[in-house]
Amino acid sequence: MTRFEGKVVLITGAASGLGKATALHIAREGGALSLVDLNAQGLDDVKAAILEVAPDAQLETITADVSKEADVENYVAKTVERFGKIDGFYNNAGIEGKQNLTEDFGSDEFAKVIGINLNGVFFGLKHVLKVMKEQGSGSVVNTASVGGIRGVGNQSGYAAAKHGVVGLTRNSAIEYGQFGITINAIAPGAIMTPMVEASLKQIDPVNWEEAGTEFVSVNPAKRFGKPHEVGAVVAFLLSGEASFVNATVIPIDGGQSYKY
Repeated sequence: MTRFEGKVVLITGAASGLGKATALHIAREGGALSLVDLNAQGLDDVKAAILEVAPDAQLETITADVSKEADVENYVAKTVERFGKIDGFYNNAGIEGKQNLTEDFGSDEFAKVIGINLNGVFFGLKHVLKVMKEQGSGSVVNTASVGGIRGVGNQSGYAAAKHGVVGLTRNSAIEYGQFGITINAIAPGAIMTPMVEASLKQIDPVNWEEAGTEFVSVNPAKRFGKPHEVGAVVAFLLSGEASFVNATVIPIDGGQSYKY
């Protein structure tokens, strides 16, 4: 398939996990990519991986801290300067933060998680939507979480931020549908990414793999999801094939969030 031929897709949090998986998926389908992350080495590694599967891919890599609005303005401006447009935006960068009961959750840690996971998504929307509105077209996918549609425990900052992402998604989608723009969110569950691995190591630093097995034992699928399974859904939402899907939050969790 070449659904992304002639299209430009901007991805934040592109150096690993869901961002990397989505970038690879889109590159295989002919898309030009602007890849954003705080990890410069990780961006170099992703670029090399993409060029292995799509040697002719057009790529721009930009180091940025999404919690800083000036950095966000810069990555949007650089993308437009290089490619002239932004057809798709995967607003994905995020962290989990430390796990703690609310009463023990550090105020600085709360602010850090909110800064990246919520403010970063807002800044991205604010500056990308200006571009898409002028174009009269565009597709946005925000990364929320099952932690944005239900409580998960020990993650006050993460839950607050991801619930906020859901609200931003629905509100902005209602505002911008009239301009030919769709805005949706995904709510991944237990997907085996470096972030989830780090989360399991917080639960049990020594036997984290056993903790993972226990964690997914209640999942109807009895396993972790894989990043490429999420990337396929994101690619669909950004491809133009989902042109009447708007203001939707799609759980990608093997059905666990619907289990009583």
